[in-house]
Amino acid sequence: MRRLWVLIAALGASTAGASYKCVDEGGVTHIGDTPPAGCANVVMYEMNRSGAVLRKIDPTPTPEQLKVKLEEAERMKETLKAQGEQKRKDAALLSTFSSEREFDVARDRNIEPLKSRIGLAQERMKAVEKRQQEIEEEMEFYKAGKSKAGKERAAPAGLTADLQRVRGEKVTLVKSVANYEKEIEQLRAKFDADKKRWLELKNPSAAKPAETAAADPKSGASMPPKAATKKN
Repeated sequence: MRRLWVLIAALGASTAGASYKCVDEGGVTHIGDTPPAGCANVVMYEMNRSGAVLRKIDPTPTPEQLKVKLEEAERMKETLKAQGEQKRKDAALLSTFSSEREFDVARDRNIEPLKSRIGLAQERMKAVEKRQQEIEEEMEFYKAGKSKAGKERAAPAGLTADLQRVRGEKVTLVKSVANYEKEIEQLRAKFDADKKRWLELKNPSAAKPAETAAADPKSGASMPPKAATKKN
């Protein structure tokens, strides 16, 4: 029991009369029984009477420093999220495809319906263009004719409305074909990228030798020829 009291007394003595010490931005050392004002923006140490460090006290961050830390934390969060998403996609690729050919088959299977839609749209466009030509010829007939008063006869309102309708439909069909073709290109690019990534996952060391050879002149890789030096 007596030893316990001696230990408690020793611990109390070690923390009693503690001092605080730091070196500010200008290299000036500050020491005080309470945290010195000059230590507000730098690391400070709490020490006992023997000069032993009891703990390290980090400075309170300024609003600007806090903003930077929060931004860094947010970037790290987004990076980890992206890495997790990439791992999920990689796992899906490896579990979905077992050969390069399967990528081509899946690509063509997804593109085929779009090609069919393009074909249907083009067939419809031919019919629309034919109808547009018929309406325009009929309207020319009215323009060529003259009324009894010698004035140019106006085309019937229904005919004019039909012409506007077929022209609008033609514009819509042209946009649809362009959108389908764009979607096909996007699918091709997607499957090509997925196939490339799948190959990297299947053989991760395949690309490294090529990259090393390009970066290391001693590797024996072909280097671009140097410009010839003109001799006098």
